[in-house]
Amino acid sequence: MYENFFLKIPFVTQGLIDNVVGVLLSVGPIFLLLILINICWKTWLGYKRFEFITKQNRILLELRLPKEIKKTPLAMELLLNAIHQTGGEGTWYARDFQGKARTWFSLEIVSIGGQVKFFIWTEKFYKNFLESQIYAQYPGVEIYEVPDYTKSVQLDFNKVSAWGSEFILTKADPYPIKTYIDYKLDKEGIKDEEKSDPMSPVIELLGSIEKGEQIWIQILVRAHKKEYKKSLSFEDKIKKMKWSDKVDWTDAGKKEILKLAEKSKSEKGESARMATKGEQNIIASLERNIDKMAFDCGIRTMYIAEKEKFNAINVVGTVGSFKQYNSMSLNGFRPNHVTAFDFPWQDYKDIRASKLKKHMLGLYKRRAYFYFPYRNSNQFVLSSEELATIFHLPGEVVQTPTFSRVASKKSEPPVDLPF
Repeated sequence: MYENFFLKIPFVTQGLIDNVVGVLLSVGPIFLLLILINICWKTWLGYKRFEFITKQNRILLELRLPKEIKKTPLAMELLLNAIHQTGGEGTWYARDFQGKARTWFSLEIVSIGGQVKFFIWTEKFYKNFLESQIYAQYPGVEIYEVPDYTKSVQLDFNKVSAWGSEFILTKADPYPIKTYIDYKLDKEGIKDEEKSDPMSPVIELLGSIEKGEQIWIQILVRAHKKEYKKSLSFEDKIKKMKWSDKVDWTDAGKKEILKLAEKSKSEKGESARMATKGEQNIIASLERNIDKMAFDCGIRTMYIAEKEKFNAINVVGTVGSFKQYNSMSLNGFRPNHVTAFDFPWQDYKDIRASKLKKHMLGLYKRRAYFYFPYRNSNQFVLSSEELATIFHLPGEVVQTPTFSRVASKKSEPPVDLPF
């Protein structure tokens, strides 16, 4: 049958057809075998990685804030730099055959009935190291290993209502959000009443909810490093015979800077013009951002309340509380994977939304984002400066009534105290 079809095409001979079909029949089984091997290897690697991750002992540390914090968010940036751990995967054999994974942390800001708390979820292996780094930057903080607040929460939709969302960036990763440096929080000697902490709206929202309501904010982070990505155009691949490049976000950032620099040159070989003030500021922000340590990130939020106390304004407030980090000319956050639908015909009797909410709660409890079987393709990169902006221990500029602080700080007894 195929002979008659191809013979209608000029210059196609019976011999050529037979040769092509013969080659396909001879190499087809080989390609099929390679595809099956690839599928089996990826399945095995996913299983081994899941097994490795589930064997790690994880703990939750609560940070209880002192009455006074004079440190700027730079202290948190230094702390984040210390947990920039690219290890854990070992050699290529350990990573690609034994399933070992790079460690990750979860930075969490939580309100339970209006009581605002700060947590860090980590492997127990890092506990002493993490505590020493926290005390080095925030000497007055008290750290306690506490039970996981998520374990007691179950979504019985006869009793509770829930909403959840993830957040992603509005532009390419190298473009920074509005950071604490833009808010001038890096300046020493500024009076508290003159400061504007971008975390204030978040803390105010969390402190405003009532008993029977909970708002959770989860920021998942792991050290960013170069990975293989299909970064070349098809023409470059043909020229260089190179089908993948091992790249990181600094490469993407440099490309964006070059694009902006090219905009200051007119087309058709005419004389170049001076870059505008706005373009200069964007280039400076990009250069500063990609010069910092970088983290793969994911952000997830949930609002859970007793059915009669569920207040939709808190959903609006949760989304809005991220807007102070947005910059029209640079970057910002927007909701993604929201557990709701715009039109009633999209979700008959909330069946799909209920499944999404339960799935998101499960992901939140597992702190899952980076690895199989919960790998999220929407992960993005933030610098340590950006992370320190959205998660730091606020000073006295944040005065929410329900934001509890340690009333007094501990000190060692005098050495000459009589027994």
